[in-house]
Amino acid sequence: MSTFVRTPCEDSMARLQPATAPVVARTGAWVLTATILGSSLSFIDGTAVNVALPIMQRELRATAADVQWVVEAYALFLAALILVGGSLGDRLGRKRVFATGIALFTAASVVCGLAPSLIILDIARAVQGVGGALLVPGSLAIISAAFDEERRGAAIGTWSALTTITSAAGPVLGGWLVQSLSWRWIFFINVPLAAITLLVTARWVPESHGTVSGPLDLRGSALVTLGLGALVFGLIESSSLGLGAPLVLASLAVGVAALVAFVIVEARSSAPMVPLSLFRSRTFAGTNLLTLFLYGALGGALYFLPFNLLQVQGYTPAEAGAALLPMTLIIFALSRWAGGLVRRVGARLPLVIGSAVAAAGFALFAVPGIGGSYWTTYFPAIVVLSLGMSLVIAPLTTTVMNSVGANRAGIASGVNNAVSRTAGLLAVAVLNLVVIAVFAHALATTLATSPIDPALRRALLAEASRLANAPIPSGTSPADASLARHALDSAFVAGFRAATLLGAALALGSSLVAATFLGGHISVATNPVPSGSPASASASQ
Repeated sequence: MSTFVRTPCEDSMARLQPATAPVVARTGAWVLTATILGSSLSFIDGTAVNVALPIMQRELRATAADVQWVVEAYALFLAALILVGGSLGDRLGRKRVFATGIALFTAASVVCGLAPSLIILDIARAVQGVGGALLVPGSLAIISAAFDEERRGAAIGTWSALTTITSAAGPVLGGWLVQSLSWRWIFFINVPLAAITLLVTARWVPESHGTVSGPLDLRGSALVTLGLGALVFGLIESSSLGLGAPLVLASLAVGVAALVAFVIVEARSSAPMVPLSLFRSRTFAGTNLLTLFLYGALGGALYFLPFNLLQVQGYTPAEAGAALLPMTLIIFALSRWAGGLVRRVGARLPLVIGSAVAAAGFALFAVPGIGGSYWTTYFPAIVVLSLGMSLVIAPLTTTVMNSVGANRAGIASGVNNAVSRTAGLLAVAVLNLVVIAVFAHALATTLATSPIDPALRRALLAEASRLANAPIPSGTSPADASLARHALDSAFVAGFRAATLLGAALALGSSLVAATFLGGHISVATNPVPSGSPASASASQ
């Protein structure tokens, strides 16, 4: 999922594993270097691509649905296979799978940068997602194996801090590259980073294996990939074909059937990818539903922000890339305080209040119209949303880890991480339908009362699938071109408002879930994980 906020439980699983390949201090620094650089490939790429999407749409002459696949192809395979990637590392060797993921991710990045068409770009992005599913869980698993409990907290803290910085730099770097060179350079920049990472990994990172037993859940991974892929395909294509089109209905039916089959397979498997018994815990089920709503709001609503800033508000790519930088900085600055808050008041109250504050932040995004200073339009919304997410992330991680026994906390955090990525994947597809529908209606309403030439009116309505990027025919008079541009911009603002208000509704839903499903005082002290264990400290990191 290419969002600007890190997923929950990102570093929790690494705290629970014993060190199986301990290293000395000097080698440990190189291990951290390799894992930080490797993780940064995925984090930088994921956030930088979002900023470049409006430019890609224009240069590749794509519709809104077409360019959506640039994000969705990557997010689909990352979300569906990230648990498999962790299992493969345990079985085949974490260093080997990590290095394979980096090599695959980088090769696909080169193809993305050279892609002559949107189809090639989408295929390469899907391969990038597979590579990301191998390298993302591998980086923390390597840290877990290389550092004993005494040094692991500091190592994970260093990893978290530096990868947060690279995540924050992603949109800024992406905007600068798009503005100064080309959108293709956001993919080429991965090559030197990957070369350094592979060199350090080969030379200094020790190999390690997990203690897992049982076969790899290939049927489950295939079914969840097919199910999510078919659902997303049906939702995206419905924007142009209509929900009643045979291809759309067939795709949605296949998606639902595959996901039902996935649940059946997981229930019967002796070594399931997702142990369904975890969801017998009311708290675990509730936190994952909360995650689905809140990270769906983040992934879905914020997907459209760069389009608004670049195509409607007139921001440069560099300015659009920097627009969400305060969010990362605020969340990073408040993360330790939020972790301490969990220890004082428990997790339930911050989750309820934080989700509600995030909802207010999403609602504030719907206030601005066209024009105005960043500091009085989008900055207040970003600050409020950031404050809400700061209250949520640490309590959410803590609650997930505390909702099951210590021996299952690792898989619980992995499942929650996958849920957060799946939420963004589905939300982008669903909210895109809403934005296109609201845009088309608003455009038609505005043009119906506009004095522009009827032929121009028909041309604009015919290109509504491109949203604000709809071209104004050459030869249009300056007066009509100005009216047409204003109609397109106003219609997109209406669609963007619909997306952010739906994001606010989802965030309010997550607050309601926290109030309904979670106990009165969930905290580290009441944790089934022993107090003082690596898991119990995860919220404060």
